[in-house]
Amino acid sequence: MADRPQPANSQALEGWMPLLEHIGELRRRLVYSLIVLVLGLVGGLFGAGPLFDFLVKRTPAGRIELSAFSPWDGIGLYMKFAFVISFVVAIPFTLYQLWAFVQPALGRREQRATLRYIPGALFMFLAGLAFAYFIVFPMAYHFTENVTSSMGLHQLYGAGQYFSFMFNIVVPLAVLFELPVVILFLTRIGILNPIVLKKLRRIAWFVMVVVGTVITPPDVVSDLLVAAPLVALYEFSVYLSVRAFKKRQARLDAYDAEESA
Repeated sequence: MADRPQPANSQALEGWMPLLEHIGELRRRLVYSLIVLVLGLVGGLFGAGPLFDFLVKRTPAGRIELSAFSPWDGIGLYMKFAFVISFVVAIPFTLYQLWAFVQPALGRREQRATLRYIPGALFMFLAGLAFAYFIVFPMAYHFTENVTSSMGLHQLYGAGQYFSFMFNIVVPLAVLFELPVVILFLTRIGILNPIVLKKLRRIAWFVMVVVGTVITPPDVVSDLLVAAPLVALYEFSVYLSVRAFKKRQARLDAYDAEESA
């Protein structure tokens, strides 16, 4: 007896199954990452106090008295510091989950190569934190302090406002420092290529200059001190993408040659 043709809706359902499986796998990875983020948030509550003391003693705020303008300021600060600690802890685990999600589509060499990006991403994030905290934030703080003094205003800072000012500068810059690692990873798995990055160079430079202008005091020197490293980060990312793209193409050509033989 001849096989009966499958209904059109059955064929469509079979076509949807792989996509649904991928979506379910991605959701599972995201749930794992959120669990680690929540656990890190709980652990961060214990580290919030020591981190707060460290930052107060080693920043320009150590020369002034921080005040609480609301009963919720202390709780809000604890939650902000706990979230920052949790974010740092969750970065390598989240990147591992991303790697595990795309792992089946990678070859053995690509799996080993991309797995090494996880410690590199953590290192770049910490480097961004250090750059923003030790270089950019003091410039921004001293500028605002000089403006306040020149206007004859009494310098009384709220702890919540002060650390919000700090985190709004430090955290975005630390995230931007992940750019080379992210671009290199996307190039190795074939999503990005240096041709696209070179076409977007003018737009990327403009975005970097805007970011440098927004998070720094309104003077040319400070803007350049922040925008120049960000532009250099993008160009370094393009360079890494070119190298990774050439290696990927060489492997694909060698594989095609073997298949043809």
